[in-house]
Amino acid sequence: MLEFSLESRRGGFHLQVECRFSSPWTVIFGPSGAGKSMMLRLLAGLDRPDRGRIELDESVLTQSERNIFARPGRRHTALVAQHPALFPHLSVAANVAFGLVPLDARAREARVSEMLALVGAEHLISRRPRDLSGGEAQRIALARSLAPMPRLLLLDEPFSALDGNASDALLERLQHWVEEHSIQTVMATHDAADAFATGAEVVLLREGRLAGIGPAPRVLQSERERIVSRLDSK
Repeated sequence: MLEFSLESRRGGFHLQVECRFSSPWTVIFGPSGAGKSMMLRLLAGLDRPDRGRIELDESVLTQSERNIFARPGRRHTALVAQHPALFPHLSVAANVAFGLVPLDARAREARVSEMLALVGAEHLISRRPRDLSGGEAQRIALARSLAPMPRLLLLDEPFSALDGNASDALLERLQHWVEEHSIQTVMATHDAADAFATGAEVVLLREGRLAGIGPAPRVLQSERERIVSRLDSK
């Protein structure tokens, strides 16, 4: 279970959210500028909240209150951003193996092969990032984040460079895999179809505030009606 209370100001934008994610897969839905990426970066520990506390399975990941900041222990958290930041001088295999230092050579090789198979990128194993398309780079970034088996996986529009069918297929495989390995997952998206497809708990975010939480059919009822209305008008 992921539980957190976060407050952060960036320029004129103010994020203030208190929430508990008990579902294995949670979708944060909201328009561009709602604060989805900011929330994920705070959860990942890449940015420091002005005030806040983050707990994963009752272990404190971050605590910040009145200018006292603590980030105890290893986070075991992975963030897959919309724009993959692969190491340009390393092959695909070396990128995926980057966080697997504790494993011996044979175990690293097996894990790399497993992750590339999961994301449908086995044929890219020897390529360099400069030789990858945008969608291929996103697949490799996902494989690299999954390889160390994080406890918490954060996805920020991770399939934006893939077409609809490829994105749906990868999302289905990924959802089964993280469930099998008990990895709690939070995915940010502005595409309502992702929320409905996963059947996950949905968090509705608007202007840095929590506007709803629960099953997609209930929380995104107005969004579904808007989509249907647009389709009917064409």
